[in-house]
Amino acid sequence: MSTILEKLGTTLRMIKFEHTLFALPFAFLGAVLAADGLPTWWQMLWITVAMVGARSAAMTFNRIADREIDAKNPRTAMRELPSGKLTVQFAWAFLITSIAVFVLASFMLNWLTFALSPVALAVILGYSYAKRFTSLAHMMLGLALAISPSAAWIAVRGDLTEVPILLSLFVLMWTAGFDVLYACQDYEYDRRAGLRSIPARYGIKNALWIARLFHFQAFVALLLLWVILGSAWPALVGIGLVAALFIYQHSVIKPNDLSQMNAAFFTSNAFVSVILMAAFGSAVFMR
Repeated sequence: MSTILEKLGTTLRMIKFEHTLFALPFAFLGAVLAADGLPTWWQMLWITVAMVGARSAAMTFNRIADREIDAKNPRTAMRELPSGKLTVQFAWAFLITSIAVFVLASFMLNWLTFALSPVALAVILGYSYAKRFTSLAHMMLGLALAISPSAAWIAVRGDLTEVPILLSLFVLMWTAGFDVLYACQDYEYDRRAGLRSIPARYGIKNALWIARLFHFQAFVALLLLWVILGSAWPALVGIGLVAALFIYQHSVIKPNDLSQMNAAFFTSNAFVSVILMAAFGSAVFMR
């Protein structure tokens, strides 16, 4: 029993299950906005299952694709596959299971969600190879996470409007911004290995300004969403709090000092999705 639990714990660490907090609240918010209130318990159940399956598949495939690169990078050499804590065969089996769970959940929601599930899979799995070809890999990661609110909207309503698109645009630019910041840690390694990232291409100083631009665009998308929804004051408060987190994040990361990266990355980003779900969700129910 202890061996099974240990393997489960190692698998959850491989896929960084706790980071589901970044994306799941956006899926819930997309569902709440689509329903203009609470979706059915059936919809929420399968949206949750779909999110867990999709994210597990994306992270597992990323670890499989990057295992040789990770083994050569001191920062990532102790990850589960390079270190041998999990086998590649196990990772492939877990990947196939996760994809099956995602497709099943899509089928249980509605026909459009099911029909679009291969497109979603192509995006979330394709990101893993983007860094080998383009410095826009950060945007592709953003797109992979940005699918969640629009997919949840489709799962509830079976259509797509400017509301989920704006929310997805926020997620895209927010994710791209923090991924550029995080990639600054691998600046030297990425240059030596020939991997393409914005820091490797433009340098850390310029990368920090690009990340600020991405987060400013994310902020503008939130304001437009607030205007279109005609949301109540809690949504505006949430936007202000997110802006404050952006300012904090960029104030503690310097071109010559990345020591606060983990604090900025995990502390601030963990709250963004929860704040917006609470703020815009409250505005929906007040209206």
